[in-house]
Amino acid sequence: MAAETLAQAGLAVTVFERMPSLGRKFLMAGRGGLNITHSEPPERFLTRYGPAAGWMSPRLAAFPPEALRAWCAGLGQPTFVGSSGRVFPTAMKASPLLRAWIKRLAALGVQLVTRASWTGWDATGRLQFADGATYAADAVVLALGGASWPRLGADGGWTALLPDVHITPLRPANCGFRVNWSEHFSHRFAGTPLKRITLSCAGQSVPGELMLTREGIEGGAVYALSAPARDLIARDGMAELRLDLRPDLTAGVLATRLAGGGSESLTNILRKRAGLSPAAIALVQEARHTGDATPLAPLIKSLPLRLTAPAGLARAISTAGGIALGELDENLMLRRRPGVFAAGEMLDWEAPTGGYLLQACLATGLAAARGVLAWRACAAAP
Repeated sequence: MAAETLAQAGLAVTVFERMPSLGRKFLMAGRGGLNITHSEPPERFLTRYGPAAGWMSPRLAAFPPEALRAWCAGLGQPTFVGSSGRVFPTAMKASPLLRAWIKRLAALGVQLVTRASWTGWDATGRLQFADGATYAADAVVLALGGASWPRLGADGGWTALLPDVHITPLRPANCGFRVNWSEHFSHRFAGTPLKRITLSCAGQSVPGELMLTREGIEGGAVYALSAPARDLIARDGMAELRLDLRPDLTAGVLATRLAGGGSESLTNILRKRAGLSPAAIALVQEARHTGDATPLAPLIKSLPLRLTAPAGLARAISTAGGIALGELDENLMLRRRPGVFAAGEMLDWEAPTGGYLLQACLATGLAAARGVLAWRACAAAP
């Protein structure tokens, strides 16, 4: 996005890409249909960025979701709003959009250099690369990503190349978590989804679904609560989620249905009277086997899940942490390095899934490019 904006302004632009091809994480996002933004009202949209909302506000105001949708349409990829309010390309793929984008960059004269691993600056201020090549630039936009899914190109190694810049440690965001399941439960139910549930943590509740894994849990509802859960683990060594297996029933209605089980087995009671799936039944039994004496109805409505650790950066959807926002001026230029700008996930902000990540990455790319133009104009002034 920065390259496109600068090239449209008439500048000579070169994009250095570490991998053999561009946009690998963009293509990975497309595996789920490429949820590129969200249609909710701006004031609600902005809250998704948590503590960084105030900082993000002017960047999103300059490139809001409707502008992103128009940009997609301009590349021949119209979008639609799904039932959840999320926005997707009509093609439900990332590859057509990426191909059209690369074609536009080429038409603008942007030079694309792949397999170029940046290693810092030499003594004269030229960019250095792992193959020994150097490059002189009037301005540089760093868009080096976070550290999630490192096999797609961004592994966070850039943090060592900015020793004079304060960087908040990189941590997993929109990630799964480890739960100490029994061996029987882990073997039997790994890979099983739990649908139409509600998860709660730190005063927040999220409806949706989750996936049981061999080592814990992941999925949309889990990702939505990953920030508070991760921070609780960092503070206390663990975090407790509460799982409502029947959010459509009140505790009173559920208690009435469960009353008078007679000689029926617990499994039959939970299956017939509570309407629980085999995996949900096993979760209730797992809790009771650990000594939880909570009556059945309240347990089904608020089953504790003890999270011991995030699943790790390699499988996280995105990254928290990065260059501290105070290290950047209003044009996203590094205060300690004039002429060097930064954008995207390498900055210290995070957001849940739902289109907020791509929207902010593209918005900050545009903001950094405009920052370059403003800085050059200022430098050229008498």
